[in-house]
Amino acid sequence: MNILVTGGAGFIGRWVVKKLLDDGHSVIALDNLSNGRLENIEEFTGKNFKFIKGDIRNEMDLDEVFKEKYDIIYHLGASINVQDSIDDPRTTFFNDTVGTFNILERAKTQMFGKNGSMQGDKWCLDSNEDVYPCKLVFMSTCMVYDLANDNGIDENHPIKPVSPYGGSKIAAENMVLSYYNAYKLPTVVIRPFNTYGPFQKTGGEGGVVAIFIKNSLYSKNINIYGSGEQTRDLLYVKDCARFVVMTGYSDKVNGEVINAGTGRDVTINELANIITKDRVEIIHVKHIHPQSEIMKLKCDYSKAKNIMGWEPEFTLEEGIKETEKWIKKNLK
Repeated sequence: MNILVTGGAGFIGRWVVKKLLDDGHSVIALDNLSNGRLENIEEFTGKNFKFIKGDIRNEMDLDEVFKEKYDIIYHLGASINVQDSIDDPRTTFFNDTVGTFNILERAKTQMFGKNGSMQGDKWCLDSNEDVYPCKLVFMSTCMVYDLANDNGIDENHPIKPVSPYGGSKIAAENMVLSYYNAYKLPTVVIRPFNTYGPFQKTGGEGGVVAIFIKNSLYSKNINIYGSGEQTRDLLYVKDCARFVVMTGYSDKVNGEVINAGTGRDVTINELANIITKDRVEIIHVKHIHPQSEIMKLKCDYSKAKNIMGWEPEFTLEEGIKETEKWIKKNLK
């Protein structure tokens, strides 16, 4: 298959690209490198892989990308920082919502043509147009949900956008599902929980696991926003990438919303203790935007297990061990 991965030079994107290449597909990665990095994908050069630097908001860039036809589009390109979205909602909205609309329109045109039209609930296609079927997988986030109860969050759990990031993702989700319902474009919305692992940034814009590990290795104190009693369900990136790719392969999930997580939540205080092993001091600092904090996140992934047979393979401790090994080796 020929596959497009938007955000393919990002943290999760590069693992999705790797899984797809390992499965024998040809892959094009589109990324504007605002968050992604070329070093994430340099090992793929020369395989059935091509990188295009471009922006999902730019029609000319998309003209270039969609000169080819794709069997599956994994749409991961987005602004992903909750705090940044509060300070700069415009950027997040245009990347996450408008950018997703642009990709949906290109997928629809590829599958049904520029001249195709809906006659009632059926497509009437132009026989002169070169159309080709495709599927779109949309990467959303657990940050669209209201806080969990003890049973965890399933796909019917209430949503509550407490940041423009969450709001932009919900808006994009609704567009993605509307294209399935209105146009019969095969789509699926996926909501992975907090993902961590090798290739995640270790600076201020990185993930909590990567930052905690780096600070522990370099004898820097760890800062925790607020009480530290907020919980996260931490999904190892190899499990996440396998989940993402599987949703593209499975027709059973078309038109659905699907979670991925571990079913285990851990407080940030507990996480800090697991990672630091008393190597550094843990300090609690004032939260930048406490209104955007979801105090309990815990995944119920039974739908993914029942429909696709997916479940996580890595424990938190195993994932942290692999991540620390990678950070030790790769941090200059």
